Amino acid sequence: MKSTPQAPKKPVRRHDTNAPGLAARRVACQVLWDVLHRRLPLDETLDKALSDDRVPERDRGLTRALATSAIRHLGTIRKAINERLSDNKLPAKVAELEPLLMIGATQLLFLDVPDHAAVDMMVRAARDNQRTLPYAKLVNAILRRISREKDEILAEVTPFLDLPDWLSQRWVRHYGAEQAALIAAACRQEASIDLTVKADPAHWAKELSAHLLPNGSLRLADRSPISTLPGYTEGAWWVQDMAASLPARLLEAKTGEKVADLCAAPGGKTAQLAVSGADVLAVDRSAARLKVLESNFYRLGLTAAIKVHDAATLEAGPFDAILLDAPCSATGTLRRHPDVAWTKTFMDIGKLAELQKRLLDHALDMLAPSGRLVYCTCSLEPEEGEAQIEALLKRNPRVARWAFSGDDVPGLSRALTPQGDLRILPFMGDFGPETATGIDGFFIARLRSVG
Repeated sequence: MKSTPQAPKKPVRRHDTNAPGLAARRVACQVLWDVLHRRLPLDETLDKALSDDRVPERDRGLTRALATSAIRHLGTIRKAINERLSDNKLPAKVAELEPLLMIGATQLLFLDVPDHAAVDMMVRAARDNQRTLPYAKLVNAILRRISREKDEILAEVTPFLDLPDWLSQRWVRHYGAEQAALIAAACRQEASIDLTVKADPAHWAKELSAHLLPNGSLRLADRSPISTLPGYTEGAWWVQDMAASLPARLLEAKTGEKVADLCAAPGGKTAQLAVSGADVLAVDRSAARLKVLESNFYRLGLTAAIKVHDAATLEAGPFDAILLDAPCSATGTLRRHPDVAWTKTFMDIGKLAELQKRLLDHALDMLAPSGRLVYCTCSLEPEEGEAQIEALLKRNPRVARWAFSGDDVPGLSRALTPQGDLRILPFMGDFGPETATGIDGFFIARLRSVG
């Protein structure tokens, strides 16, 4: 059995401990270790690491950028480091060296940090820890060489270098080499920030200097702090990727209808359903995540019934419409969650597909006659999308597909499958020359009860 390296020990501070930006880099190294070796979610790990005063407020954005970029370009960074080691390996007994070199290489290759500052800071970080102190000269030598050979390193990036082999092989098998390469390229790009507005998207597009997308979502042109933007305090809009906004829109909830949002947190889709005037029940097994939903609804001035419960055993209904955004591998969200590629495995997909099957079957039991159900996952894996729906239709004669048309998804007609479902790939969403491209990967199917 392969042993897991011991987690890096906390640094023994020697000198230069107050150098501006040093704490941000130290914490980024620890976050990187936790994600890669403990398989912890990046966002949660960052939030926890930045919850105290180790990193000054002014440098917290740097910590996030360092850790996120390192994971987004993990294959490129590891290759750059390994090829510049004399024996192609780091000392196994000094676990702290790998994240330290990776955070250094991230600055040199992918962030707007002067090379001399990036190298100097990581050498200081090495000297600040008694275990890495003997390797400070090695850190200096490798990072300086990466700095000199930056153009060569970036020129040698191949389509699937920043993905684990199991995932890239799956995408090539399911989508073909050309489309898989486009997916991989899209996943290396940082996601745009999209908003869903309660009403009058054209007005808010003007107020926010945002691009109005064909479905009514807004795509911000820059990355100003969200809470400082017009309309935030009064709850006029919320952050939601364009693809994530489609399932609730396509459910076509109406005023007065009884609607269930299963696996609802953090609540973007629930908010869309509430805005429609439907009588909404939001269900999620996570009390903590539902607290986030409640907080969002307070800011937005919306109401919904909220219930902490496992959606697979919920006793409720019948509902006129149900939205099931099922737990999944989330491989369609690598633009904003690059850690998913490294914290999930192919074994997770089978386990999640079994859970999705149970949730689908139970959701249909709660659906009223002639009721509607939208099933979606932010996964690119067919077992969690196309195969799930085909198997459902074969085993349940009381439900039929309610196919989508191009009119249902303006700007995304190429996402329509021959069967009438939606398979949205991350490189889709080209909405004009002035609008950033890209979209979260999703599978969406719409069903009707017929029995």
